[in-house]
Amino acid sequence: MGKRGSRRKSAESLGTNDDDSVSSSSADMSKLTLVSRTEVVQRDSSLDSWLEALYEKRGSTREKALSLIIEAFTKNLQHQFVEKNFVTLLDRYLHSIKRGSAKEICLASRALGLLAMITEDKAHELLEASLHPLSEALKSGSEISKISHIIECLAVITFIGDNDGEESEGVMQIIWEFICQKTGSKSKLSPAVITAISSWSFILSNANGCCLNSKNWQEAVSHFSTLLEKDDRSVCIAAGEALAILFEIGCPKIKKDSADAIQQLKGKILYQVEDLSREAGGRGSNKEDLGSQRNLFRDLLKFLRDGSCPETSMKIGGDLLNTDTWSELIQENELLRSRYKFTLMKKHISSGEKKLQKSQFASSHKEMTRALNKERNSSQQAKSGHFAACDDSEW
Repeated sequence: MGKRGSRRKSAESLGTNDDDSVSSSSADMSKLTLVSRTEVVQRDSSLDSWLEALYEKRGSTREKALSLIIEAFTKNLQHQFVEKNFVTLLDRYLHSIKRGSAKEICLASRALGLLAMITEDKAHELLEASLHPLSEALKSGSEISKISHIIECLAVITFIGDNDGEESEGVMQIIWEFICQKTGSKSKLSPAVITAISSWSFILSNANGCCLNSKNWQEAVSHFSTLLEKDDRSVCIAAGEALAILFEIGCPKIKKDSADAIQQLKGKILYQVEDLSREAGGRGSNKEDLGSQRNLFRDLLKFLRDGSCPETSMKIGGDLLNTDTWSELIQENELLRSRYKFTLMKKHISSGEKKLQKSQFASSHKEMTRALNKERNSSQQAKSGHFAACDDSEW
């Protein structure tokens, strides 16, 4: 009890000196460096006290501690502290997600995503432990901010922690059910829906289609096509990005009786994309939103016609990052980057692997087009198809 007691005393002082404590601790954190051993000890002492504060009964104390831990981890990844306290941090974050207020759940979700980034070797363990608490919190909540943070967290920990696609399938199903539920009405869609669509695409970009069969692929393409008709540019852009990655990975094993339907659906989407790429404005959004929409859908239109992916360059943290597939572009999700400082560079992809991946995507696009034409002709001539039926099990 001695060490726990002394740390608890620090935690209690954190809870009683509300605003002064936060500003003082934040100021201290900004001055800490690794140059001085004394400063390192002071930093570790602060982290210890904030970790201990996560055991406190008062919710506001836990919220403050989470805020300070997030601030510290964002400035410096704190590998040694996290390595030593991984189990405790994971336990406390999940406790906050299960029992905390909406604000505490938002903070704990972000902290959990940061923890997965810092401890990549334990990210799969973290993912397995977190899926149920996060999915339950998502189902039980109605606050937009809370929902958005939970979904973002699910996307990040799945991207980092799932190496074989098993968990990705389940997480995509959870997010997909939320998307379908919230986009079924005619009312204005909340920002949480846009977050959900982007997060779903983000996970899919890393799973390379292993989570989809033909039925699921068609359902997703059809649903996102309907969202292109929404009177909201942010929704259209998110849906357009989702369609880009879906067409990039291609439709798995096209069934003979589905070829005509997919061909018609692609024709409809081409018409929608062309219309959105030329839109003149007047729907209440600013010029920047309109420009983003036009640029995205011009690139998507070119891709759907000839399989050419957009090539972009962006500077992130002083490094120049080049993207030449939709998957890479979607993985550089601006919202997730700003929240977690998370970039594709976490997954070091060699130039050779990138060329192979791009070649595979181009091949998939051409193969799908050939298969569609072949099945369509075969169907019209009442001949047997050449493609085996895929497994229509659920996600």
